[in-house]
Amino acid sequence: MTTGRRILVFDVNETLLDLTVLRQPFADAFGSPHAMQSWFSTLLQYSNIATLTRQYRPFSELGLAAVETTARAYGVTLGGTEGLALVGRMTELPPHPEVKAGLLRLKEAGFRLVTLTNSAPDAAQAQLEYAGLRTLFERVFTVEAVRLFKPHHRTYESVAAELKVTTSDLRMVAAHGWDIAGAMAAGCAGAFVARTGKWLYPLAPPPDIIGPDLGAVAEQILRLERPR
Repeated sequence: MTTGRRILVFDVNETLLDLTVLRQPFADAFGSPHAMQSWFSTLLQYSNIATLTRQYRPFSELGLAAVETTARAYGVTLGGTEGLALVGRMTELPPHPEVKAGLLRLKEAGFRLVTLTNSAPDAAQAQLEYAGLRTLFERVFTVEAVRLFKPHHRTYESVAAELKVTTSDLRMVAAHGWDIAGAMAAGCAGAFVARTGKWLYPLAPPPDIIGPDLGAVAEQILRLERPR
């Protein structure tokens, strides 16, 4: 049971974990400082294609496909093991500096914390273990349960169903505007972590919590989420 507050559902990649450590390995592989962002944008595009066409593939498989496309875009030839090595680095990401303290503050205040990520179950567990965050979360949810990627409404609904609550009992915490828009359209509350270069989707209503990092977002959650 909750204490009357919403259950906090955290995105993982970029929200909790810092992808910028991948910039140099991708720059070395593709010869461009922008290669990592190009790859990750392509990966998100491919997850949307997989959802819309109902041809689900694990996130890691889509990541390899995005590596192939990025290589073509930069005119680079990579061996299979090189592509696997790049994608494999996704399980070795550090948390953003303020993340652990922010999560601890929320957990100590009595909030229930879970995650919802596009990553496959094994990868999600490995990511959180490597970052030293796994013990802070009650459950680690992934989209594999419904074989649809965020921001499809069923991904958020599946978390609510597993926790035996409604989506209105959830607050999605994410650094991606599309994730916040999807969660709110599904009936969740939102909390946007406005990290550098991240923006809300301008054609959707904004969430009631917006902060520059997880520490600031956590402080607003503590003020706003009173027992109901």
